[in-house]
Amino acid sequence: MTAVRPAAAPPVPLPPARPAPLLPVPARVMELDLDRPDGPWAPGRSGPARPPDAAVPSVVALVRRSGRPLGLVALGPDGAGGDESLRARLVAAAERDLRPDPDGAPAPAPGRADRTPPTVTVVVCTRGRPTLLGDSLRALLRTDHPATEILVVDNAPEDDTTEQLVRGLAPGRLRYLREPVPGLARARNRGLAAAHGEIVAFTDDDTLADPGWAGALAAAFRADPRIACVTGLVVPAELDTEAQALFERYCGFGKGFAPRDWSRHTDDADPLFPFAAGRFGTGANMAFRTGALRRLGGFDPATGAGTPTRGGEDLLAFLGVLSAGHTLAYRPDAVVWHRHRRTPAELDAQIRGFGIGLGGYLTAALVHRPALLAELLRRVPAGARYALRRAAAPVTPADPAAPATPADRPAEDPRTGAALARLGRIELRALPRGPAAYLVGRVQDRRFRTGSRS
Repeated sequence: MTAVRPAAAPPVPLPPARPAPLLPVPARVMELDLDRPDGPWAPGRSGPARPPDAAVPSVVALVRRSGRPLGLVALGPDGAGGDESLRARLVAAAERDLRPDPDGAPAPAPGRADRTPPTVTVVVCTRGRPTLLGDSLRALLRTDHPATEILVVDNAPEDDTTEQLVRGLAPGRLRYLREPVPGLARARNRGLAAAHGEIVAFTDDDTLADPGWAGALAAAFRADPRIACVTGLVVPAELDTEAQALFERYCGFGKGFAPRDWSRHTDDADPLFPFAAGRFGTGANMAFRTGALRRLGGFDPATGAGTPTRGGEDLLAFLGVLSAGHTLAYRPDAVVWHRHRRTPAELDAQIRGFGIGLGGYLTAALVHRPALLAELLRRVPAGARYALRRAAAPVTPADPAAPATPADRPAEDPRTGAALARLGRIELRALPRGPAAYLVGRVQDRRFRTGSRS
């Protein structure tokens, strides 16, 4: 029985001070609120959680108190069974390992409960994944924020399957848009241009949004006018395969359980700040003041999935927010659940894309803001050391006294394990391809724009 404790919220050192958790696989993923008598629930509050069984004997649960996420607890096969109810076993694990505050979540600050909450436009970009999209939209339709608009941007569709799904799922509650040119940044810009809300939030078609997600984002913006971007907690929606658990150990989208704020004046111990924009959050769970993002020019269409750059459009937007003098906030109360890639081949391709996207993002940052070059060069040595450490597999001589069976051996350190080091090498080798990929993407974008005007 193990637990992932909440982060203490100081700047994250390099390399990370605490290894990522060794999550059991396969495991039922669920959530539990200590202050509610019901539960546990399936991700996104889609219904009661399925209990563990012989095929899936373990459990990983997001534990909350009064809605506030506290951490993850994991019950292995030895802890998920027994005479007590599953809820009782999860509560016992949380009380022992997370030590939740008995007073519960802090009361909201006076004057924060506006009678007219800010409107939120949620943009979901998709391409050819109607089954995943349907689940994602059903979760969004369960939102408890009263002023939420949901836009679906169909990116370069090959048929009308997605359009038919959206128009038939919840008539009058969903808006369908089509972006004919492939590229996630272009699709997001299409949604940004059509958004009616004061806040525009982005998530992906492979996520399940918590019912309180949009409201938590809105509350963060309402609390501080300096905030122009908010990111939130991303929790795995399923842990069915080793590839999904490996992704979570290597670079899971979750950024901890403590709120953080950053600005250009932040005294941050990370030597890569502000270029290590991935630590601020991810495009699967991000929101902006609509006007601020439009003034920043939206997303660079030469970046993102569907372009040679394969990613980086969210990181570039985060850097743009900070460079413009705004505050970027991370609020773990804004929860979405993400379905990670299921197979080793899909995971390798994703990590390779991360490497190319990172190289493209850094190139785009200098193209848009050449004045950052000197600052970036000062951080190159620290960044190189960090990347090499992630890619270095330990060389451990065979121990004749080691237990004979893998189950009896000590768990390997997930930050230095050979499997994770292999992913680090995939990402590192792909990174140099990013600059050329970004330049090709710019040429393609120029041709698309020239063709659209002819």
